[in-house]
Amino acid sequence: MATWNATSSSSSSPSAASSPTSTRRTEAPRRWPSSESPPRKMRSIAEIMAITAPVVDQGQDGGDVTVTSGDVVDRYGDVACEKCGSGERGDELLLCDICDKGFHMRCLRPIVVRVPIGQWLCVDCSDPLPVRCMCLSQRKIMHFFRIEKFDVTEKPELSQEETIKHKRKSRPLTLTKRRRRLLPFVPSKDPNQRDAQLRTLASALTTLKMKYSNELTYIPGMAPRSANQSMFEIGGVQVLSKEDIETLEQCRAMHRVGGYPPLVVVEDQFQGFTVEADGPIKDLTLIAEYAGDVDYLKNRAKDDCDSIMTLLLCEDPSKSLVICPDKYGNISRFVSGINNHNRYGKKMQNCKCVRYSINGEVRVLIVATRDISKGERLYYDYNGYEHAYPTHHFL
Repeated sequence: MATWNATSSSSSSPSAASSPTSTRRTEAPRRWPSSESPPRKMRSIAEIMAITAPVVDQGQDGGDVTVTSGDVVDRYGDVACEKCGSGERGDELLLCDICDKGFHMRCLRPIVVRVPIGQWLCVDCSDPLPVRCMCLSQRKIMHFFRIEKFDVTEKPELSQEETIKHKRKSRPLTLTKRRRRLLPFVPSKDPNQRDAQLRTLASALTTLKMKYSNELTYIPGMAPRSANQSMFEIGGVQVLSKEDIETLEQCRAMHRVGGYPPLVVVEDQFQGFTVEADGPIKDLTLIAEYAGDVDYLKNRAKDDCDSIMTLLLCEDPSKSLVICPDKYGNISRFVSGINNHNRYGKKMQNCKCVRYSINGEVRVLIVATRDISKGERLYYDYNGYEHAYPTHHFL
């Protein structure tokens, strides 16, 4: 719809009415159709963290519990830690329910963040049950399938034509496996559901006194960015393909406008903070990039952080790098690991951490290894490369 100037009316002078330049046509402001709603800008994680309070532990009666160091009473007597030999900090000593040995929660590897509820066993008393071997002997297999045993040295004589046919049939088949590309995550369509998901992440980060960051951070005094070069890796790092780089950029673009994977951070009484799927996630979906401070491995040899991730393994151990999400991090900080010493651990794994070379730098991506349903917790293998991380205490 257009509006005309007052100079275009019939009561104006003849010269003004006849002049083509005496009238102007102005456009009305654009109106959205009734069937469509104008685009809504979603709130960022920084805005949600600014109004989110940390998690407060509650006692059995439902009231808030605040414990100070002066209120703690030493209830363990002469029990000393089996790791450090000290009997101090009795409020942090855990007693095994079988051998009655004591361990400080911070002396265990990985450290125990919260006092376990119920039965707790040490490493020596929590050995897994022996797995019964289900392998059949070769004789039983041959008897089951009725395979006749023959002497390989006695080869039947074949004619020339049969020899040619035999050579044609005995050629190895070349199978080319089609490579599957990574998929971008699909955020929740309901904005209220998405805000609830981000509130759980903001609450967990605020409780640990962390700041949100979706990238690797290089802080002065730690490892510089120039140290993160994929050429320094022992044996090299696989290069992320062009198609997968486009998927990664698409996920980063969704982060900038407020789109995040359908995940929630929940607090478990045994495992602490864990991550659950708040919607279906398909196989090979790019869930998140492992973020945090980049530091040298030699500086974190005695670190108490239980979520240190390997970033770069060099021939010179002093140049190896790790990711330490103790000050900055994202939802990858709270994804749980499986127990490699438990026969049910592998069945729980539904995602993996993969290191890729992206523009000459090493990045760690968390990718789904199968379809994940809503309400399922996320688990991956901490020992993906060096096989040195202790997982005896993992559930």
